[in-house]
Amino acid sequence: SGSVILVTQEGTRPIVVEVQGLLDKTTIGNPRRLCVGLDSQRLILLLAILQRHGRLPLSGYDVFINVAGGIRVVESGADLAIAAAIISSLHDRKFPTDTVCFGEIGLAGEIRPVQRGQDRLQEAAKLGFKRALIPKGNRVPEPVSGLKVDQINRIEDLVNWLK
Repeated sequence: SGSVILVTQEGTRPIVVEVQGLLDKTTIGNPRRLCVGLDSQRLILLLAILQRHGRLPLSGYDVFINVAGGIRVVESGADLAIAAAIISSLHDRKFPTDTVCFGEIGLAGEIRPVQRGQDRLQEAAKLGFKRALIPKGNRVPEPVSGLKVDQINRIEDLVNWLK
């Protein structure tokens, strides 16, 4: 649990990376938030959104997030993968290994579209992934062969999708 595949953009090239999340009950009053390969301030923001709009009890957990392979991801399109890794670890439920995701999360809990969505989907299909979880705002003008696309609008949809 806690491992999610993200299709990110490095310039004009889509890159597939693994985002790992680990939640552990804290024994101190101020839980730790540690982030490697991502912006730590973005993590704090996402935790607040998940707690408020996803109604997840995260204040009692230390949260550790890592991008495997030492890659640094700087785009907000990683938000959905980070949130999915956190929810997956919290519920100790495995995220489907044949699934990729991408999307930005807004302060109101909405899942926002990202640029080059079609390119990201094509890269995922080329690498053998079977499913993609993306923002509803990322229109898919033409189906990508062999890839089932699930689209969501809000953080609550992500919580329900992972149940």
